Amino acid sequence: MTTRSLPRLACIGECMVELSPADRGLYKQAFAGDTLNTAIYAARSAGPALNISYITALGTDHFSDCMIDLFQSERLCCDWVAKLSDKLPGLYAIELDETGERSFSYWRSDSAAKQMFSRGLSDEQKESLAEVFDLYYLSGITLAILNDEDRSTLKEILIKARRRGARVAYDSNYRPRLWSSKAQAQSVTREFLAITDIALVTFDDEQMLFDDESVSDTLSRMTHINEVVVKQGGEGCTVVCSVFGKQESSQNSVFVPTTPVSHVVDTTSAGDSFNGAYLARRVLGHSPEEAALFAHRLAGTVIQYKGAIIPEAITSQLLEVEAVC
Repeated sequence: MTTRSLPRLACIGECMVELSPADRGLYKQAFAGDTLNTAIYAARSAGPALNISYITALGTDHFSDCMIDLFQSERLCCDWVAKLSDKLPGLYAIELDETGERSFSYWRSDSAAKQMFSRGLSDEQKESLAEVFDLYYLSGITLAILNDEDRSTLKEILIKARRRGARVAYDSNYRPRLWSSKAQAQSVTREFLAITDIALVTFDDEQMLFDDESVSDTLSRMTHINEVVVKQGGEGCTVVCSVFGKQESSQNSVFVPTTPVSHVVDTTSAGDSFNGAYLARRVLGHSPEEAALFAHRLAGTVIQYKGAIIPEAITSQLLEVEAVC
């Protein structure tokens, strides 16, 4: 199979410098970001069977160059990575409590990624972005860092892509501090859910953003979306799919439980790794339930290690076990 014939996934968002806790009060420097994490775990889950591009803007500094090296080492195409000489990547630091739950401190208010659609990507790149991918993935964080005009530009690109049969996957990934108000976040989220084909949302985020009292409340807001996955932390996820085929399920809704993890170290990329694994398996023809089961196993592995991106050797071991099973 040639590269040109492979399914093509575009992940749109921001990569930042990550500082995560290490031993004796020190910090380990790495690179991460919700959509980048998803892109990397999708690439690892699919291997050479999926062509994945990361769409963002970086600077021309040392950290930006190292990010490009990381993208390429993880087999991500960088044709839509813009470079702005007067901007830098954002930075964030992770703090962990005794249960592995995390809190963040951010320095990203003037990051290069915020201008990916205004000054970063050329008109020609934006035109081609709408034409060449089979699936587009973005998050609420992607939308939160963009201004109104750039969100409109992105929306037009996605609408144009959907007209030719491409699909859009979206995770609301609500972070209150990135929005001017809860009302703004609600409005933008509804606007992009209206053009979403696969929703990958976390119930805690939906509860915080829309005051949902149950998963049913979340699902009732997304009845127009063909495929909805509501992640419910360590319990599992609820999958509703209106396009289940004969080989997938006769049920319209299924709850897919997780396998309990006894030693949680860092939950930083739990949802992102789930999304990457789920999308990779779906694009490659697995059923929603099969994709969710594998995504749980990958996320359960990721949270047993520090940092958003765990060593590839560990995910390779999981894939080897999956292949045997």
